[in-house]
Amino acid sequence: MQSHQIAVVDDDTNIRQIVEAYLQKEGYQTIGLETAEDALTLWEIKPPDMWILDIMLPGMNGYEFCRRIRSKAEVPIIMISARDEEVDKILGLELGGDDYLTKPFSPRELVARVKRLLQRWDNIQLLQEAVPLDGNPNEDLEIGKLRLSFDQRRVFWEGSEVEITVKEFLMLQILAERPNRAFARDELLTLVWGMDYFGSERAVDDLVKRLRRKMHGLPIETVWGYGYRLRTESGEGE
Repeated sequence: MQSHQIAVVDDDTNIRQIVEAYLQKEGYQTIGLETAEDALTLWEIKPPDMWILDIMLPGMNGYEFCRRIRSKAEVPIIMISARDEEVDKILGLELGGDDYLTKPFSPRELVARVKRLLQRWDNIQLLQEAVPLDGNPNEDLEIGKLRLSFDQRRVFWEGSEVEITVKEFLMLQILAERPNRAFARDELLTLVWGMDYFGSERAVDDLVKRLRRKMHGLPIETVWGYGYRLRTESGEGE
């Protein structure tokens, strides 16, 4: 088994040590951190393969840390909290968390979720290197002001390169290769996150919001009550 490194960010020393012990027993490398500020330092030096992140941290909270990391990368994030309110779970997922556990939780359940998330992440990494859904992998795809470079895995909007994450690229690829076709949220969830994803369809909405923020005017249209499509001026491809 590949030894992934997992960062556990929690100011509760007892919980942190228990989680690390269970993960290490499964063969994972771990690093324990007490604050989000320490976690940001680690991110700059040697980003881990996954974050297990407490929400209620001294200083910067877990929500803000998640927002900052998610703006740069799609590394898996499991958020944990003593708060069991639905609004907290929704906010955590909308900010980019992949999963949410409420304290007290079973360490064995956490390990099971870690395994599933890392397996899906590994599959996404392989998909990133795969041949596009249609066409020649060495050819660029242009839809209006949007250009995707498949061989370099780069995105350009209005002639300028946009910093993009793995899932953001996959979402754009799926929509751009079927312009004007409406994709259901659950369909996009399966195509981008994988068949075994157990999170909310809100992950799709969050990904689209991030793309719209990065590329103002990007013609991803909301199909109300259904999903999304990438609209072209000509309407061709429907």
